[in-house]
Amino acid sequence: MLPVAPSTCYDHLAKRGDPSRLSARARRDETLRPGGLCVFEENWRVYGAQKVWRQLSREGFDVARCTVARLMKGMGIQGVIRGKPHRTIIPDNKAPCPLGRVNRQFLVSAPNRLWVSDFTYVATWKGFVYVAFVIEAYARRILGWRVSTSAQAGPRSGGS
Repeated sequence: MLPVAPSTCYDHLAKRGDPSRLSARARRDETLRPGGLCVFEENWRVYGAQKVWRQLSREGFDVARCTVARLMKGMGIQGVIRGKPHRTIIPDNKAPCPLGRVNRQFLVSAPNRLWVSDFTYVATWKGFVYVAFVIEAYARRILGWRVSTSAQAGPRSGGS
């Protein structure tokens, strides 16, 4: 039924029956999972990969932080994210959505035939900064930009 070779299926069943046939990484993961889960549970399910990794290091486990992050993701556990979530864009569902005029065909044969725009935001220590760009599609150069602390259109606040 599945497009899997029978030998792959038999190999998988053999590894489930005999853990010594697992790869070194898989065997190590099996020994680390209970420790990581125990650290996570003992700390009220709030520790993220960084703090779980530090605690495992204190307990004598020599493991990389990225390995702890991978194992936590595989187990479906995640630390608590502090602070309130930021809503950067609030859509206006009543406003009509403009149609794309180039149907995502950004290849042009000559300069100044197609200009496109982009809008993005960057998180800083003082809050979000919003940036709008106008890009010439042929040369892929930024023709102009504008930076603002608000996503709303208003008086000029920077750029060229």
